[in-house]
Amino acid sequence: MITASLTGKRSLLSLAIGCTVLGLAALAPLPAHAEDAPQFLSQSDANTLWTLIAAILVMFMQAGFAFVEAGLTRAKNAGNIIMKNFLDFAAGAPLFFLFGFGLMFGKSVSGFIGGSDFALASFDGASPEGQWAMTFLFFQTVFAATAATIVSGAIAERTKFGSYIIMSMVVTGLIYPVTGHWAWGNLFGNEGGWLAAMGFSDFAGSTVVHSVGGWIALAGAIVVGPRLGKYSADGKARSIQGHSLPLAALGVFILWFGWFGFNPGSTTVANGTIGYIAVNTCLAGCTGMLGAMITIWLKYGKPDVSMSMNGALAGLVAITAGCFEVSPVGSLIIGFGAGVLVVLSVLFIDQVLKIDDPVGAISVHGVCGAYGTLMVGLFASPGYGTITGLLYGGGAGQLVTQAIGVGAAFAWAFGTGFVLFSVLKMVMGVRVPAEEELKGLDVTEHGSEAYSGFQIFSNE
Repeated sequence: MITASLTGKRSLLSLAIGCTVLGLAALAPLPAHAEDAPQFLSQSDANTLWTLIAAILVMFMQAGFAFVEAGLTRAKNAGNIIMKNFLDFAAGAPLFFLFGFGLMFGKSVSGFIGGSDFALASFDGASPEGQWAMTFLFFQTVFAATAATIVSGAIAERTKFGSYIIMSMVVTGLIYPVTGHWAWGNLFGNEGGWLAAMGFSDFAGSTVVHSVGGWIALAGAIVVGPRLGKYSADGKARSIQGHSLPLAALGVFILWFGWFGFNPGSTTVANGTIGYIAVNTCLAGCTGMLGAMITIWLKYGKPDVSMSMNGALAGLVAITAGCFEVSPVGSLIIGFGAGVLVVLSVLFIDQVLKIDDPVGAISVHGVCGAYGTLMVGLFASPGYGTITGLLYGGGAGQLVTQAIGVGAAFAWAFGTGFVLFSVLKMVMGVRVPAEEELKGLDVTEHGSEAYSGFQIFSNE
């Protein structure tokens, strides 16, 4: 019995050794031939790959916006929020392809608007030029969708879905591309707009994307008016709590994650700068949250969760303009300042101006986007980017140029946004009836509930 057992063990050991040898032999390198040499990406292929990956990350930010807005509003409107965020991309992308891209990046007409490359009609996917054009189009499309989505949260819980569709399409197809042409029209190889000619710097869109969306949101919130029950008879602001802080927190994390495509991806080049851009982006988001948390803690004695999360977003928005131009130390300062500013702005807009913005979109994107753009004129650091700010001996010229760009974007975005919402109000109405607002937009606008089986209606 002992002999048989040993014999069996030796057989198993021999089998194991044999399998190991065969496995190692299979892994051994074969004789090299010239045709077997590894193929490395060219620089142009690497640029295309990096830009495409970044665009996919930014597209995922739509989910982040949806979760933040849904979580910070009431359960009876969660489905409506989700639909609007889907709609921004689904309707906006075809429109930007057909019209918006040409208006933004086509050959400039007097530095104001593009007039060519509509639907990329002169490009085909077989040529290297056409392949890059398609990649660049996709990257810019997801940015356009972001600008439209910002408006959604500020007018949440009381806006007609049909009116919102038209608003979103006009923003994506016209309002956003025009401002984009002024600052970024030269990025596709054509002559740029008048702001770019002045030397205006907004690397990834604190003003071009975020402030434009924020100022349109401001116009919409004014025209649509506050939610029922938001302000008492004597004008005192009442807090209307959102239904899910965990959902909103997940949205903030997704947005933060996507921002590493938003900012580093704006290089559209796979080179070493994407590393320090990512560091600047990360640090500003961190100090933005810290700044907001400390400010609200000092003011009310509690470190409010939603305000702290908005601080992170404020820091990310603020660094978006200067992520290529400032040092990591500069990003720490800019982010912290944005965190403080967003708290003060939310309270001022809500309690003094009496403008109802359920998610703080106007403050996060409009106000902090403008702030971050101005900070480029102060903190642009030698050794990073291409310009030098006032604090590093670069003079006040860049700061003045930044201020002109911020003012021009506000005038265009708020002005056209106010006209757009006012026309929609006269023609088809922008606000649902009071009864529908109380019941919730999920049921009245879409005929379904985000949380079926739960009693979520309220009288406020």
